[in-house]
Amino acid sequence: MAILIVLENPKSWPLKVPRGVEVVPAKTYLLDQKYSQMRSAKVFNFCRSYSYQTLGYYVSLLAAARGHKPLPSITTFQDLKLSPVLRIVSEDIEELMQESLGRIKSKSFDLTVYFGHNITKRYDKLSKALFNAFPAPFLRATFKHDDECWQLESIRPIATSEIPAGHKDFVLDRAKEYFTKPFRAAPPRTAYRYDLAILHDPDAREKPSTDKAIRKFIKAAKAVGMDPEIISKDDYGRLAEFDALFIRETTYVNHHTYRFSRRAAAEGMVVIDDPDSILKCTNKVYMAELFDRHGVNAPKTMVVHEDNADQVVSRIGLPCVLKRPDSSFSKGVVKVIKADEMHEKLNSFLEDSELALAQEWVPSGFDWRVGVLDRKPLFVCKYHMAKGHWQIVSVDAKGERDFGRVEAMYIEDAPPPVTALALRAANLVGDGFYGVDVKEVNGRYMVMEVNDNPSVDAGYEDQVYKDEIYLAIMRTFVDRLEAQRR
Repeated sequence: MAILIVLENPKSWPLKVPRGVEVVPAKTYLLDQKYSQMRSAKVFNFCRSYSYQTLGYYVSLLAAARGHKPLPSITTFQDLKLSPVLRIVSEDIEELMQESLGRIKSKSFDLTVYFGHNITKRYDKLSKALFNAFPAPFLRATFKHDDECWQLESIRPIATSEIPAGHKDFVLDRAKEYFTKPFRAAPPRTAYRYDLAILHDPDAREKPSTDKAIRKFIKAAKAVGMDPEIISKDDYGRLAEFDALFIRETTYVNHHTYRFSRRAAAEGMVVIDDPDSILKCTNKVYMAELFDRHGVNAPKTMVVHEDNADQVVSRIGLPCVLKRPDSSFSKGVVKVIKADEMHEKLNSFLEDSELALAQEWVPSGFDWRVGVLDRKPLFVCKYHMAKGHWQIVSVDAKGERDFGRVEAMYIEDAPPPVTALALRAANLVGDGFYGVDVKEVNGRYMVMEVNDNPSVDAGYEDQVYKDEIYLAIMRTFVDRLEAQRR
């Protein structure tokens, strides 16, 4: 992928650029057919102004139309103008804002951000957070103190002409660092058609793919013509550099994984998991309503709130299973046997959420897990229950986890009702990547849940199909990227 630095006058750019990076006049980028026909490019827009219908505005606008990746993007321009977005960002960085600005005695403060940094090091964390929220090379944020705390009042992109003379050397150092770091160890770029970001936290206790599986995803991405790079939550501001995003962290709505997904979708990237799937799958109340509306076989389920909590025993019976709406990895899911225990657990659940879920207890020795990708089955496994436990994972008093055995099989060897029911449930959610859990009890098949971001671990889900699992997922990215280009 070509790397372009676009500005009005290339002679005004004082920094030596890395090999493979081209400095282009803005008008040349807009009018020269060479650039309009360029298949893909990363475009760093350093024009003097990004105001509506200026050269800077059109550089990012046409870059998006051409399938290039501009920084800043039109999405960032719009976000900077929207006060609701400003309020959300201000809430997200509330603690960091108070901590960073606590020493300032005045009632207002301007912070200038250069590629996520400020000339005063103690403001670096706040600068990085602002750059991640509004990815633009140069930003100026204005904060006001209302006698109680600091508030983010405004933020806007600034031109190179607005950078103080005393900051010039610092800005050049940050620019050099920004351009050289991503390309320092880059392989020959002619080998790849697309850039893939894989969001992964190797230190997470609970993650959908182990490091070994991530290495297999990287190998598969390269095999189908994509250049993969592992990114972390600190790389939010770099999303526009990529064509696609693959989330391999456990997803939640009020979490950086959802913000990454939303931003990627807004930038026109191919993203798995897409934000709609995250919203739907991470809330079990939504899934229960969806299954009920469409007549999908599922255990008897009741949405519980403070006004009907005393009806759970009569409607669901005991023992039963209580679930937090956003539970994952079997956390926030408890089995209760006695009524007094149920009321205690329910009360604790309802302290955090207006709604909870009560479900009939359906005992079984294993759950079927059907991996569904692009509305087709990808793999089928049996997730056996952990030894001496009613779930596939048990956690002891020290927090140590014990997983049940995973038994993979060929899709055609699984009972047809299992895959048919799993596909029906997953297709109600979307065309992404899902893990559907199905129980089989006395010939009765029931969907327990549809998970976005399903586990793919080396030696488990891939026991039968081996590397084809990873290749199939990567081919889906390429197919969708090619469809976008067409």
